[in-house]
Amino acid sequence: MRKIDVNDIKQTIENLFIAANFDLPNDVLEAVKQARETESSLTAKEILGQILKNADIAHQEELPLCQDCGVALVFMDIGQDVFFTGGDLRLAINEGVRSAYTSAYLRKSIVKSPIDRKNTGDNTPAIIYFDIVPGDTVSITVLPKGGGCENMSALAMLNPSDGINGVKRFVLETVYKGGANPCPPTIVGVGLGGSFDYAAFLAKKALLRPVGTPNDDPKLDTLEKELLSGINALGIGPLGMGGKTTAFAVHILESPCHIASLPVAVNMECHSHRHKEATI
Repeated sequence: MRKIDVNDIKQTIENLFIAANFDLPNDVLEAVKQARETESSLTAKEILGQILKNADIAHQEELPLCQDCGVALVFMDIGQDVFFTGGDLRLAINEGVRSAYTSAYLRKSIVKSPIDRKNTGDNTPAIIYFDIVPGDTVSITVLPKGGGCENMSALAMLNPSDGINGVKRFVLETVYKGGANPCPPTIVGVGLGGSFDYAAFLAKKALLRPVGTPNDDPKLDTLEKELLSGINALGIGPLGMGGKTTAFAVHILESPCHIASLPVAVNMECHSHRHKEATI
């Protein structure tokens, strides 16, 4: 067994959240640049240019890319041959989030109760997804996710008879209803199958694939391209001001499901798709 001190996890989490809030990843920057080259709308081109300028200022001056520094999402792939030492892993993760949002003056957006609406004051607790994988390393991905795009997400339990056309219709309707609210251009995560809750997890996890990379499954790759074409034909455009770039990409993950079910989840992500990864 390989020993990993949870203090190393805490420090890594802190560093990743600060970097994620200051630096737009290269895959997203490339998507913005490509969209700017192909846009025919002058307004859309200008908005995409402003997104690039904003990203450059955030990087140069170490300022948040967006005023909404989001809910702290943490995805951890834990090698089954890892043994954690030095304390409680979940507490260490939250301490890393707490330190990042305090030291970097990131806006804290988490309320203790959805009813009482009292801010926790440190953007914890994080939402943490653990997965056990082969090996003796720990891979960490952080995703500070804003409320505007998250609120435009949706889930449906379709009938199996709805088929692929029902899936397409639901995804397009979700994006259309969202309009400008999720701050397009978006990345659209789609979860197919599993169960009511697992489909939503898949839709969120689908966002982690680098923008612009093809799906490993040819069937899903074709579906992603068809959905992206349909979404961009809606004409919503950058920040809802019109144009042909409503989404940079559609990413799909699927899972086996019950014979009587067809769960479909859509998790919307804004153009400020902040994510960072590290492996310990």
